[in-house]
Amino acid sequence: MSSAEDVQANKGMAIIAYILFFVPLIAGTHKTSPFVKFHTNQGTVLFIAGIAYGVAASILQVIFAFIPVIGGILSLLVSLCGLAWLVLLILGIVNAANGEEKPLPVIGNIQIIK
Repeated sequence: MSSAEDVQANKGMAIIAYILFFVPLIAGTHKTSPFVKFHTNQGTVLFIAGIAYGVAASILQVIFAFIPVIGGILSLLVSLCGLAWLVLLILGIVNAANGEEKPLPVIGNIQIIK
């Protein structure tokens, strides 16, 4: 758990970690602030999950294009699953803005930045 001073001093960088995860890494803030480190890890995992989703969704939509009617419905469902990424992004930003270190649902326990 981070100190109140760390949280107050680094909320902005923690929020940026979800939008541009690499900024705290380049700035080195993740090395000096446990709060930023936590949110940089969450943002990085979310970024990787988003790329994995994008690749998988693209492949599935190509496959579904060859299936009449049901393929269109399945393709729509895959596209709607992309909203889950947006929800996780918003949750992460809200947690950082509130000074909380809550792991994101589903992907929050994955540790990349140690």
